Amino acid sequence: PPSGVSLSVQPPSRQVALGDSLVLSCTVPMGTGPLFFSWHQESSGALLGTGPHLELCHVGVNDSSQYQCQASDGDSMTDSD
Repeated sequence: PPSGVSLSVQPPSRQVALGDSLVLSCTVPMGTGPLFFSWHQESSGALLGTGPHLELCHVGVNDSSQYQCQASDGDSMTDSD
């Protein structure tokens, strides 16, 4: 199963101004075979994307939340912190 799933942010500051763009990246240092990614926002639980990167363009008030990436190798799934 994938392990060590981590999430990084560009730009790296923890504060983003309204209207800015933000890119979240999900990385997995170890795993077997092809990996599949999914992104979720804590406040809605909705699926936001399915690739290793999630771009939020023109960040608004509704984007304020915690985000989580899930990595799956087809058999098991691991969440980012």
